[in-house]
Amino acid sequence: MGISLSLTKWFTFLSKPTSIAPLGVFRVIFGLMMCGSAIRFWSKGWIDSFFLQPPHFFHYYGFSWIKPMGEIGMYFVFALLILSSFLVGIGLFYRGASIVYFVLFTYAELIDASYYLNHYYFVSLVAFLMCFLPANKTFSLDVWRRPNIELYKIPTWMIILLKFQLAAVYFFAGIAKLNPDWMFDAMPMSIWLQAKAHWPLLGDLFTQKWVAYSSSWVACFFDLTIVIFLSISRFRPFAYFILVVFHVLTGMMFPIGMFPWIMILSTLIFFPPHFHEKILQAIRSLLPVNSTRLLGHNSLILSPLKNKISGFIFTVFILIQLFLPLRYLLYPGNIFWTEQGYRFSWRVMLMEKAGTAFFYVTDPKTGQKGEVDNSQFLTLTQEKMMASQPDFILQYAHIIKEVVQSRGLENPIINAEVYVTLNGSRSKLLFDPSLNLLDIEDGFKNKNWLYPR
Repeated sequence: MGISLSLTKWFTFLSKPTSIAPLGVFRVIFGLMMCGSAIRFWSKGWIDSFFLQPPHFFHYYGFSWIKPMGEIGMYFVFALLILSSFLVGIGLFYRGASIVYFVLFTYAELIDASYYLNHYYFVSLVAFLMCFLPANKTFSLDVWRRPNIELYKIPTWMIILLKFQLAAVYFFAGIAKLNPDWMFDAMPMSIWLQAKAHWPLLGDLFTQKWVAYSSSWVACFFDLTIVIFLSISRFRPFAYFILVVFHVLTGMMFPIGMFPWIMILSTLIFFPPHFHEKILQAIRSLLPVNSTRLLGHNSLILSPLKNKISGFIFTVFILIQLFLPLRYLLYPGNIFWTEQGYRFSWRVMLMEKAGTAFFYVTDPKTGQKGEVDNSQFLTLTQEKMMASQPDFILQYAHIIKEVVQSRGLENPIINAEVYVTLNGSRSKLLFDPSLNLLDIEDGFKNKNWLYPR
């Protein structure tokens, strides 16, 4: 009875009406920001270097069937990404545009795991959520075309869902920093700051150990508490100011692309509805459209059954997002060394890891052994990523196998001598060099073939 009553209260809270304005502002920001991001990706020549030049790709487990479409196909994909994200931003043909954007962005993201970034994953999740949210039913060209669809109120869970997704990024990034290297050795912060010693004025400070320790602890405290302060009206303005300063500084110091700007603009959703209504009002006043109506006066009312279904889906989504970052607890060993459960867990800039990998192919019939020239198979970025990530090492062994078999060598034996350094530690072997990597299967099982750190 108690559980049933609690669930009823939970679903009632989630279905409580709230202003649609924050969702409308979020849609405009997200769509236009993603449009600019896709244009930036194209202009830097990354379509060619990421998807067309590499002869081979590293896949996420279970997604080896996802391949690039070729030159015309990939440029067409990004043309559609630019168009669909722009349509999302202006709210035109929104439902179809949001689905197209989610599918194509996630497709491009899954082609090569070498380029995994937390904010790519974040964009995919938000794009997925936007496919189901009525974000076009205020301040959109869809409303201009069909005024009868305009809404003023939506269920609270639609806003909470986006807030939760942002909160997960910060909270789990903070939890991940609670490790000995980060907290007690100021690693890898010391390495990163010393690399900026050439900066004018601040360069000398970056070489001081206390600055590295302070930066490590402040970053951890920021990640763990920023959402709490953003959720309290009294602290919200100052907290947002600190958030902007934090992300601007990290954007200046580290090559993390769009991530700082995505977080700065997305976290505006933590501000109250009247803040977003003023934003929409200000933009409306600049548009050459005569309209005295500021917002719609209709509410999105779901039936009790739909409310419960939505609440259930909302709860399941949250549970999945809570489980994935914690799945590393199912594995023994150091997560930064084994990288089991590392991806999709919001471990944002937590380690400085590098490897050197030498691969050898042996003919079992003659015993003849030769070293592989990695540059013939991989790009520089792929080789760098492969040399310290166990699942990539296994995949690369199979890439080599396919190539040498196509040249007539049957049942090759492939070994690798891989040395890895983590957070400034002395380089050490990742696993036994005598292992035939083709005998090891990749998957979700514990990688017990790795040496402990």
